[in-house]
This record gives sequence, C-alpha cells and structure tokens, in this order.
Amino acid sequence: MPLRAHSKSIIEKNVRNIAGRPLFAWSLEQAIASQCFDDVYVATDSPKIRKAVLEEFSSVTVLERSAVTSTDTASTESAMLEFQQQIPFDVMCLIQATSPLTRADDFRSAKHKFLAENLDSLLTAVPSKRFFWSVHGTPVNYDPMHRPRRQDFEGYLMENGAFYLTRRKLLEECGCRLGGRIGVHEMAAESAVEIDDETDWIVVEQLLLKQKRQTVNAVAAEIKALVLDVDGTLTDGGMYYGPDGEALKKFNTRDAHGLKLLRENGIRVGVITTETSPSVEARMRKLGIDEYYPGARDKSALLLQLATRWSVSLQHIAYIGDDLCDLECMRRVGAAFCPADAVPEVMQQAHHVCGHTGGNGAVREACDLILKARTSMLAAVSASRPAATGAMKL
Repeated sequence: MPLRAHSKSIIEKNVRNIAGRPLFAWSLEQAIASQCFDDVYVATDSPKIRKAVLEEFSSVTVLERSAVTSTDTASTESAMLEFQQQIPFDVMCLIQATSPLTRADDFRSAKHKFLAENLDSLLTAVPSKRFFWSVHGTPVNYDPMHRPRRQDFEGYLMENGAFYLTRRKLLEECGCRLGGRIGVHEMAAESAVEIDDETDWIVVEQLLLKQKRQTVNAVAAEIKALVLDVDGTLTDGGMYYGPDGEALKKFNTRDAHGLKLLRENGIRVGVITTETSPSVEARMRKLGIDEYYPGARDKSALLLQLATRWSVSLQHIAYIGDDLCDLECMRRVGAAFCPADAVPEVMQQAHHVCGHTGGNGAVREACDLILKARTSMLAAVSASRPAATGAMKL
C-alpha cells in the first residue's frame, strides 16, 4: 500500500479518521485478515504515516518511499517499480487506501481467480448498467435508436481501483500494473466510490458505519471474552457522597445478571477502570469478578496483556466503554459497544450503540446481543450437520 504525505483534495487523508479509524486501516486490516499474502508492506515518505501504521499493525513492514515517487504528478507505477527494486516477489498486490470498503473475501476470491486462470494481472471492478456518452455527444456503449431496457442490458464493468494483482515479470517488461492475461474480480456495487473529495468522504463514511452495524452479529457470535469500563458504563457516571465524604456509585442488577450469563456460557469477563474505588471493588467481589483492574493508566496495554494471558485473539474480544479513554481498546477489538449516552467519538467507533444508557441496562444489552448471536450460530451449525442414521449389518 503506497501512502504519501500530501494530498491536495483532502489534507492528510491517508491518516484522517473515517468512521472511527484512519483511512488506511480499513483495507489494510482486511488484507491482513485475508491471509492471502506472505508479507504486507506500506511505502511512505511520511514519519507521521509510518508511526500511525505501526501503531495499528505491528506485523506490517514500512518502507521508505522516495520524494520522486511521492509527488502529485508521480504515477502509482513509479511507486510499484521502486518497491520492486527493494523487495523480491512473484506477484504483487497493489492496495489503495482510498477504497476502504474492500473486504477480506475480495482478496481471497481475487487470488483464487488469479491462480486458477493463470493470469498475469487482475483488476477490481463493479458492474454498471449506465449509458455513457462522450463529451462531444456521441454514444459510447449503446445505440440510442435501439435503446435497450435496463433489465435486458448486459452493461459493463467499471474499474473501481480497490486493488490490483501483477506478476513481477509483467511489471519488469511493461512498467504497468495491467497487461498479458488480464482478469477482473467483481466487487459489491457500493465499492464503486473512491475517496477523491469531501463528498466522497461523507458517502463512504456512512457506508462504513452501516457495514459496521451489519457485521456486529457475525462478530459477536465468536466472542470469547468481554472487557468493560465502569464509570458511565457499569454505572450512570454519577458520584454520590455519603455524610462522611465516601463516594458511592449506582449499579444495575440487570447488568450484573447479563455478566453472570456470559460467564455461565464460558465467556470471560474483565473490568478495567482508571479509577480506584472501594465501592467498585466491593461490587466486583459481590459479582465474583476476579479479573478486575482499577487505576489503569493504559487500558489498551492492559487489554493486550489480557488477550495474551487468556490466549484469545483481539478479534474474539468485545469491549464496552463510554469515554475517550476507551477509544483505543474499542479500535482493537472484534466487537465494540457503547451506551446510548457515550461521547460522540466513542459512538462513531462502536460497532453497536446500545439503546440503553450507562448504568441503566447498556451492559445487559451487549451481553444479550453476544449470547443471542452465539445461540443462533450454534443452532445453524447443528442444523447443518447430517441427521444420525442407523446402520444395518448384513
């Protein structure tokens, strides 16, 4: 993935947050998740981008991109050829950050097609049934005298620029990403939008947010642990003081029962909070939650430690929080939840915004969603198994 520092249309667009994450992170994450590639690289001329990439993906190798290939007029092929001089490869996949709707399955399907058909190069495209005209008023892809009905019109495939596969030999001989035996991988219609200006940005951000909401059930079905915040999540965020000045907090019994149901179903529960409170400690003892970590200065680092100790991947961990200190944890996990009264930045990051507020059933709602998704998945697996049959000995 080539990422340069400067962009005229959208300032620093490659590291700008869209739907709660840096633009580059969306398609890069899917490339890693696809497990199609031996190695994943980012080539950049920007220290800021280098730092951001390594913070998101420690497994990615970041290479220096020269000033010559990072200008407004430099071609993408120039960056590909520069990469070719540094890294040996058989096939290169050029991934473009401006197509954040690319999914892991797109990489898998494209790779399968590329190998099965012994292609030299491959591009991604979306189907289009639009009628095109030149600027001089000449029809390009149909005869106006015999205008076809859209349902009878085969249409064309429009290149969407999400990613390309190119053999090394082709790149060496032609200096171009496409040539020889060319294949096309069709992608979903909404992936037609590439981010070139602020209007594109708004449209794609809404599509990403919609995508996050649609995928939460599938992700929740495979959750093996829930980590959550306390103030504003398990409580309503209020501070109640007794006559002697002690701080009291209000908890919800329905939330407690939801956490109990998770643990009864083999799902771990951990609580991380920046505060140190005797009231919260007493509540954790009452709930029987041993994985309680008060006074946490770096929630994200602690989350990573828990994932390692539990031998659970971050993709199989859910997190629920309500404030800015929870953002980094929410970016890293497979399923991120927040109460209805969370701060706007957290709402944007969450895969699911609960209908209930903090301390008033938001945690129970997240627990129920996880358990319902898991039950549905187990039922589907059970239904797909062949029915047991009797055996007759002859």
